Amino acid sequence: MSATTAGNSVPKLMVGELLISRGLLTQAQLDEALVLQKKWGTRIGDIVLAKGWIKPLDFYSALAFYYQKPFVDMLKEPPDVILHEKDDLAAYNMHQFMPWRITDDDNPKVIIATSNPNEQAMDLARQRFGDNVDFVITSKFDILWQLQHHHDEYFTHNAIRKLAEQMPEHSASVVITKPQLIFVATVITLVLIVATVWPMATFVGMNLAIAGLLLMTTLARLTLTWVGSDRHIDIKVTDHEVKLLKDEDLPVYTVLMPMYKEEAILPFLAKAMRELDYPLSKLDIKLVLEQDDEGTVNAAKALGLEAFFEIIRVPTSFPKTKPKACNYALNFARGKFITIYDGEDRPEPDQLKKVIIAFSGMAENVACVQARLNYFNSTENWLTRMFTLEYSLWFDFFLPGLEALKIPIPLGGTSNHFKAELLLQFDGWDPYNVAEDADLGVRFTQCGYRVGIVNSTTYEEACNHVPTWIRQRSRWIKGYMQAYLVHMRAPIELYRSIGSVGFWGFQFFFLGAFFSYLVAPFLYGTFVIWILGGAELLDPLFPPLVLLISLFNLTLGNGSLVYMLMVGAFKRQNYMLIPYALTVPYYWLLMSIAAYKALSQLIFNPFYWEKTTHGISTHLETPAAGDQPAAAH
Repeated sequence: MSATTAGNSVPKLMVGELLISRGLLTQAQLDEALVLQKKWGTRIGDIVLAKGWIKPLDFYSALAFYYQKPFVDMLKEPPDVILHEKDDLAAYNMHQFMPWRITDDDNPKVIIATSNPNEQAMDLARQRFGDNVDFVITSKFDILWQLQHHHDEYFTHNAIRKLAEQMPEHSASVVITKPQLIFVATVITLVLIVATVWPMATFVGMNLAIAGLLLMTTLARLTLTWVGSDRHIDIKVTDHEVKLLKDEDLPVYTVLMPMYKEEAILPFLAKAMRELDYPLSKLDIKLVLEQDDEGTVNAAKALGLEAFFEIIRVPTSFPKTKPKACNYALNFARGKFITIYDGEDRPEPDQLKKVIIAFSGMAENVACVQARLNYFNSTENWLTRMFTLEYSLWFDFFLPGLEALKIPIPLGGTSNHFKAELLLQFDGWDPYNVAEDADLGVRFTQCGYRVGIVNSTTYEEACNHVPTWIRQRSRWIKGYMQAYLVHMRAPIELYRSIGSVGFWGFQFFFLGAFFSYLVAPFLYGTFVIWILGGAELLDPLFPPLVLLISLFNLTLGNGSLVYMLMVGAFKRQNYMLIPYALTVPYYWLLMSIAAYKALSQLIFNPFYWEKTTHGISTHLETPAAGDQPAAAH
C-alpha cells in the first residue's frame, strides 16, 4: 500500500479524462458534465454518478487509480468494527469515511476507507486517529451498507426509544397516563351519578355541551377559512425569486421516501424525483424500505437507479410504523434540509427551491415548511372528488390560517420540509404515533418553534376505494387522538407555552375534529327522529337555548361547511367539483365509521399502522422508456 495520501497525489490525467481513457465516459458526456459542474458547483464524479452514466463500482475503482490508492470492496473485506465509535457514526455517514483496518507492522497505521477523499474528511480522520493514518478508496454504498449492517441495533434503538427516553412527556409510547385515566374515570362516574339522580337535566346538559362544542368548532373553522383567504398569506414565493436562485449555491437536500410493499410505485417515484428542478448531484434520496419487504427491495435494485438514490433497509422491529422507519433513515441523511415524499407523490418541480427561499425569508424559529397537498386523480369517482374537496380546504385555507394565528399546525404526512439540525434536536418523529406528522407540528409549537406554509403543491393519489379510505382515515384519526392525549398531559403547561389562542385553537381543531365525527351518527339519528316523530317528541331534550344552537349547527353550521368546501374547489379552479360539496353529509358518515374504528384501535391496538395501498388509480401514467437511467449500479 502506498504511503502517499490523497491530498498530495498529482496524477497526469484529470478525472474526466481518466474516465474517458477507461471507456467509462464519452467525450459528449464529459462536455455535458463540465457544463453542469459550472452550473451546479459539484464535482465531476458526483455528476456522472447522479446522471447514471457510470456504474459506481467502475467509478470508485477509477477514483482509486486517480489517487494512487487501493480500492476495497467492503462486502468482501469488511471493516474491523472494533475501531468504530458510536459517537462517530454520524460523521462517518456525513463525510463518507470509516476506519477500516489497522496495519500489522512495527508502525501500525489506521487505514480509513473513504468514497470522498477530500481534505475535510482527512482532517477529521487525523483529529480522531492521529497523524499516522492512510487511506483506501471504497464505494459510498459500501459505507452505507456497513453502517446499517454493523450498527443496526444502535440505530434501531434510537429510532424507537430516543424520544421516549429524552422527552418522555412528548412520547405516545404510553397511550394514556395514570392521571388522565383517573380524570376520565372520575368524569364518567360523576356523570353516571348525576344521571341517576337528575336524568333529564343530565341529558339536557350533555346535549348543550355537545351543541356548544360543535358550534365553537364550526366558528373556529370559519375563522381559519377567513384568515387563510388573505392573499398576503397565500403568496410566499414567486417564480421570479426561483429564477434568481443559483444552483451552485444550493445545499444538499435529503428526501426520505418510506414505502412498504409498493414495488409497483417505484417507476413513478423515480420519474417524479428526476423531474425535480434541483441539481441531481445535490439530491440525497433515501428509499426507506422494510428489511422483510423483499419484493420492493428487489424491485428497487432491479431498476438500476442513479447514485443519488440509496436504499435504507429498516430492520424488523416493533412498532412497525412509518415514523419509526423515518427515524431509522434519519441516521443516514446528509442534507441541510430534509423532506418526506410518499411513493406516489408528484411534487411540483420547483418545490425544493421554493422551500429554501421560504426558509430564508422566515424567522429563525421556523423549523418546518409545509407544502400543500392535493390529488392528481380528483375526478376518478365520488370518493376522490370528496377527498380533493377536503384537502383543498385543509391545505389552502385551514393551514395558512393556523400559521397566521400561531395555532399548532398538524403537518401533512408528506412534503413537510425540515431544517435537518432542528429535526435531529427534536429526536425526529414519535414512532408510536400513527399521525406522527400532526404530532410533530404540535411539538414544534409547544417548544417555541413555528411551521410555515409554502405556495407549492404535491399531488398524491386519493383513495378510490371505500375500505381503503376507511383504513387510511381511521389511522389518521387515531393519530389525532394520540396527539391530543400526549399534549394534554399537562394542559396548564400547554396553555403557557402556546398562549390562549393557540390553546383553544388546538382544542377546537384537534378535539373538535374527531369529536364531531364520533357524535355525528347520534345527531343524524336525532334529526331523523325529529322528522318522523315530530318536534314535540324531543322537546324535553331541547329547551330554547339548546334548540337554538342545534338549529344553527344543523342549518348554518352544515351550510357553512358546504360553502367552505366550495370555496376550496373554486380557489383550485376545480369548478366541476363544486356541486359535490352538497353531498358532504354522506362523506361525514364515512368519517364516523373511520372514527369509531380509530377509537377501537386506540383502546385495543394503539400502535398498529393501517397500511394504505397505492398505485391502484386508473389515472397513473406509465413512465416512458426515456425516464430510465442510462446506467445501472
